[in-house]
This record gives sequence, structure tokens and C-alpha cells, in this order.
Amino acid sequence: MTKSKNQDLQKAFGQHIRKLREERNLSQEELYDLAGLSKNQIGNIERGEINTTISTAFAISKAFNIHLSELFQFDYPNQTVVS
Repeated sequence: MTKSKNQDLQKAFGQHIRKLREERNLSQEELYDLAGLSKNQIGNIERGEINTTISTAFAISKAFNIHLSELFQFDYPNQTVVS
């Protein structure tokens, strides 16, 4: 398997999802039930193994009861800003 050019970003996003989930004292099972996702999907996201779709991100944000944009408010050290 070749490394995705977005793998580091996927991992950072997954770590952020895990942090948000743990702050709410939710298990992965509770989160996937609340979000209506498949059993393994939350684990795959948290490990950075999959590139999450916007509809999945929206379902997670609804489960956390936060605005979708808050899911994307995390530090990513390789981020470059193009102006």
C-alpha cells in the first residue's frame, strides 16, 4: 500500500475526532450509534486510515452537537497557507 499524500492530515483529523469523543466521554460504539455510521468507521477515521467524506464529517458533528466547521479546527503542522 502506498502512502497517501494526505495520510498525515488524515491522522491529524482522526486524532482530533478522538479528542472530541473522549472529551465527551463517548465510546467509539456510542459515537457511531449517534452518528449513524458503520461499526468500524469511527476507528478507521481515528486511526487516519480513511479519507472522511463531508457527509460523514457532518454526521459526526451532529453527533457531537457542534458546527461542522469545529471538526476542522485542529493543528496540522504541515499546513501551508497560499495567498
